[in-house]
Amino acid sequence: EVQVVESGGGLVQAGGSLRLSCTTSGFTFDDYVIGWFRQAPGKEREGVSCINCLDGTTYYADSVKGRFTISNDNATNTVYLQMNSLKPEDTAVYYCAADGAAWGINEYEYDFWGQGTQVTVSS
Repeated sequence: EVQVVESGGGLVQAGGSLRLSCTTSGFTFDDYVIGWFRQAPGKEREGVSCINCLDGTTYYADSVKGRFTISNDNATNTVYLQMNSLKPEDTAVYYCAADGAAWGINEYEYDFWGQGTQVTVSS
């Protein structure tokens, strides 16, 4: 059974940092694309970053490029999203998703989702 579990969300002041974790199980980690998405109140879910995507590389949305870093730990099947220089507009529920056939950061490419973790950035 594929499982995807996020953790690490919380409340932080603008300019601060958080690191989200996505712990996975039930599949061959190297064969899957892992994506991070977020959904702010009243807005559609958007792709933030992915790893092992786009033919084996990483991707960042323009809104987070230079501030967020995605990485993985093959020993623990965990993907991290290091978020620095956080802004109030980064406030959202962050989701981790996995799929063996995803290419990019379109949410419809991903079959397996976590429950989400809330990130709130105060001004």
